[in-house]
Amino acid sequence: MINCIVTGAAGRMGRRILELLIENPDTDVSCATERKGHELVGMDVGDYLGLGKKGGTISDDLSEVISSGDAVIDFTFPEVTLENAKVASAAGKAMVIGSTGFNESQLERMAEFSRRIPIVLAPNMSVGVNLLLKVLKDMASVLDEEYDIDIVETHHRHKKDAPSGTALKMARVIADGRGRKLEDVAVYARRGNIGERKKGEIGVQALRIGDVVGDHTVIFGTQGERIEITHKASSRDVFARGAVRAALWVAGRKPGLYDMQDVLGIK
Repeated sequence: MINCIVTGAAGRMGRRILELLIENPDTDVSCATERKGHELVGMDVGDYLGLGKKGGTISDDLSEVISSGDAVIDFTFPEVTLENAKVASAAGKAMVIGSTGFNESQLERMAEFSRRIPIVLAPNMSVGVNLLLKVLKDMASVLDEEYDIDIVETHHRHKKDAPSGTALKMARVIADGRGRKLEDVAVYARRGNIGERKKGEIGVQALRIGDVVGDHTVIFGTQGERIEITHKASSRDVFARGAVRAALWVAGRKPGLYDMQDVLGIK
């Protein structure tokens, strides 16, 4: 059994991950964290979930409780995640990270931390999405640049980053499949008199509507033919269950930066 620490306990993902960790016979929760001043700080995790006392508390300082866990699961925000990774790295604890919106310099820092600890970093921990990523790379390597490609993603109105981390990952694996750098071929939304589409472009469009958990559609289109592949998440449980699976996999691994395809063994 592994003991996990969940950061951002009050968030939608944080709470559900806590519940699933307690339900799973191979995992448990040693404690959780929330920001300083939050009303949950000091509360027993079990009381927070309505399960009665479990013995683990919600802290406002990861460094004070890091020794109690085998792995830290973090679905917060890049700036917070990096601070948590710094603490985990110093303590030699594995991490599972589902936060999105990292810039290049932040990813470089994460890579530095992964030299000391094992980190699973994935913008989407759904098994279905990660299988789709493998399929998309294969498709992109077969369908030449006569096929236009657009990715359309839809999320709830509260999502702060755009495009989604999943859409960007899809675009990157497609570019890799074609032997291109995403930075050279990506087009993010379109507006005005933009002229004819350039061969090889990969378009990425973001929609923010209501309470949509996460929809992603990839369109390959050429003269006389169109292929559309869609993944729709109707519940955050697919991400939370993936995070629990990743925690079980990463605990005890050698240092390195991993993703969900490593966890699933489909690379």
